Amino acid sequence: MSHIPEPSSVPPAVPPNRTPLLGCAFALSLALNLIGILVILLLCAGLFFLHKPATILLTEKHYAGKSGATDKVAIITLDGILLEGLLTYAHKQIEQAAEDRHVKAVVVRINSPGGSITASDNLYHKLLELRDGNPQKEHAPRPLIVSMGGMAASGGYYVAMSGQTIFAERTTLTGSIGVYTSFPNVKELANKNGVTLITIKQGQIKDSGSPFVEMTKHERQVWQDMVDDAYQRFLQVVEQGRPMLAGGKLLEPVTLTPIQAGPAFLRNKADKPAEPYQRYLADGGVWTAENALKFKLIDKIGTLDDAVQAAHDAAKLSENYQVIKYERPSTLADLLGLGALSPALPSGSVLDPARLEAGFTPRLWYLAPGAELSGLFAAMRE
Repeated sequence: MSHIPEPSSVPPAVPPNRTPLLGCAFALSLALNLIGILVILLLCAGLFFLHKPATILLTEKHYAGKSGATDKVAIITLDGILLEGLLTYAHKQIEQAAEDRHVKAVVVRINSPGGSITASDNLYHKLLELRDGNPQKEHAPRPLIVSMGGMAASGGYYVAMSGQTIFAERTTLTGSIGVYTSFPNVKELANKNGVTLITIKQGQIKDSGSPFVEMTKHERQVWQDMVDDAYQRFLQVVEQGRPMLAGGKLLEPVTLTPIQAGPAFLRNKADKPAEPYQRYLADGGVWTAENALKFKLIDKIGTLDDAVQAAHDAAKLSENYQVIKYERPSTLADLLGLGALSPALPSGSVLDPARLEAGFTPRLWYLAPGAELSGLFAAMRE
């Protein structure tokens, strides 16, 4: 007979209680998730604030002279379209140079086709204050020399009037003393497609400049008066900065002789040589550096280094000085090595209604001929 084992009196083993372990894992996971969310929030905040105007000092970059010398010549850079919402970097450079008692002279390097009349006038006055000093802020006056890059026209030329001496590169285009405003008009296109805009108004010219109606003679005159007022202001600023052009010289005719370029054998012998023609200095067009010098719109043709030397001499500095430039503030993308990708990460589409609104807002412009679209797109990223 086979032996049948008796039931064991030992109770079965109870599985270990895993509740504390699972609780710890859950708590750890929750903590890690919270930390991850916090890091993401900090990164987003960094991108938001670091893309905004820096509240810290701009980094000084050594350009020339003896590195570490106490006395400085500061180069302030003004590039691109001058527009109210795009002046933070320019303002920061001016303010930092004004507050630095070691900055003994300033060179303003301008490479701009101009911009809005308000932005141009704003920069002009800030540079005048930098040049002449501000006793209330305890900012000392200092020599201010202008160096023009490839273009310093219209609003760029307006800003240059703050300089005590104006240098232009041999290839610079400058001048363009004039003002304009423009309004798109789609009345005919709208009529062909059955589109109308019904406006209920109070005020005779409240809807002047509407793209859906033709501007009346009376409305055009109102806008013309505003343009003329801004033009007169431009003439006054130039006459103050260039006293040798005061007394109506900006509106007097000047004669230019056409340049006969290219080999003579390619020119049609039957063609008459181009005849001399007349312009006036404030006709809104740009001038080459040589003509600008000839007609006293600038003082000298020279490089940025020539302007720096002139600033050194005007401040009567020894040879123990340095020249510095102010770097643009870095964004978080730059700090992470993603600066090259940042242009591909715009803050909004070009067709964003807010951008379109900014771009098509009526403005009076001090812009060089041909730079109208540049002004429009600059306004759209304001």
